[in-house]
Amino acid sequence: LSGEGYVTSISNTSFVLERRKKIDEKKIPIVDVFCGIGGFSHGFEQTGKFQVISGIDLLPDRSKTFSINHPASKTFCANIFDFSIKEFKNDVKKPEIVIGGPPCQGFSSIRPFRSVNENDSRNNLFEYFALVVDSVKPKWFVLENVVGLLTHQNGKTMKRLCSIFQEMGYTISWSVLNAAHYGLPQRRERLIIVGNDDGKDFKFPKPTHYFNGRSMTKRQIRGFSKLEKNSLKPATTVMDAIGDMPELKSGEVCSQYPENGKLTEYSKKMRGKQKHITLHQATMHSNKMLEIIKHAGPNISSIPKKLITSGFSTSYSRLEPNEPSVTITVNFCFPGSNKCIHPYQNRALTPREAARLQGFEDSYLFKGTRNQVVKQIGNAVPPILGNVIARSISKSM
Repeated sequence: LSGEGYVTSISNTSFVLERRKKIDEKKIPIVDVFCGIGGFSHGFEQTGKFQVISGIDLLPDRSKTFSINHPASKTFCANIFDFSIKEFKNDVKKPEIVIGGPPCQGFSSIRPFRSVNENDSRNNLFEYFALVVDSVKPKWFVLENVVGLLTHQNGKTMKRLCSIFQEMGYTISWSVLNAAHYGLPQRRERLIIVGNDDGKDFKFPKPTHYFNGRSMTKRQIRGFSKLEKNSLKPATTVMDAIGDMPELKSGEVCSQYPENGKLTEYSKKMRGKQKHITLHQATMHSNKMLEIIKHAGPNISSIPKKLITSGFSTSYSRLEPNEPSVTITVNFCFPGSNKCIHPYQNRALTPREAARLQGFEDSYLFKGTRNQVVKQIGNAVPPILGNVIARSISKSM
């Protein structure tokens, strides 16, 4: 989740990173609340029609990564409860869109909005996002979150959340989108709530790729008819995304693309004009872990019982090469985590491979220690989801 620090540890550090690039007056200005490393807003900017002018997150390393990739943004690293919304309102340009992914802390304490104000210590993160929307009064807002919000308290939380924005005068539309249906080599689902002040029923983007299977939330992924399959592209697979990357053994690192690496449409897009690879470094595994990895297959049952004592069904297992990956987590460098061993090589994913599966181009920069970067990648919202939402909003605008 973006804003991970609200769930783990509160940072006492606050600072402002000034914009390093002039705002483009021809582009639609965006504010990103709980911005994390900016995956969602990066997708908006990929369209060429939108520009992030402000962002805020709690954690310093997330804020620095966001800033380096969004040079026109004034980036605030701060505890949002101590932050003045006037900072967004008094900027050089009024935001037309507010986007954000409030961490799910506080699901159960959402109150009627009429009882909420900026200085109320009882506010939770969802309510603060709503306060930003109510204060800035953008034409549109986009809230992304975990699918579990839909069923929390038997749907009452979702109903209350929508009613808050409706009280402000926004027309609300929502849907669960699976990124694999839009070309991401990963089955990652997010709940997307879109609001606008024009009374329009927002039309969510139709899938461009087909994939049938089960999601990580144990829900059946949207099925496709034969007619749809004929008109859509097949899902992007793990090896479509990382098959061109240099082979590595445990603990090895490489910064050179192989001369004869097989490029797919997806990997070519990810490479762009990059001449060298960053973050392609394999975790140094112990001899015991290497013995476990050698036996790894589609699930934990491939591992001899004498080598492990516990684990989930997807622990110590390999990614399927010819399917989109399962949801990438913050522990993708550790084989005991959720299905994160390379399809053919005896090691866990590298940070750059995971970034590819998340949809970040090889040119995307990450600031911080390796451990921080791994968490940044695992917690990120895939840019492709921001991109397809942005294109649909652009059509409506």
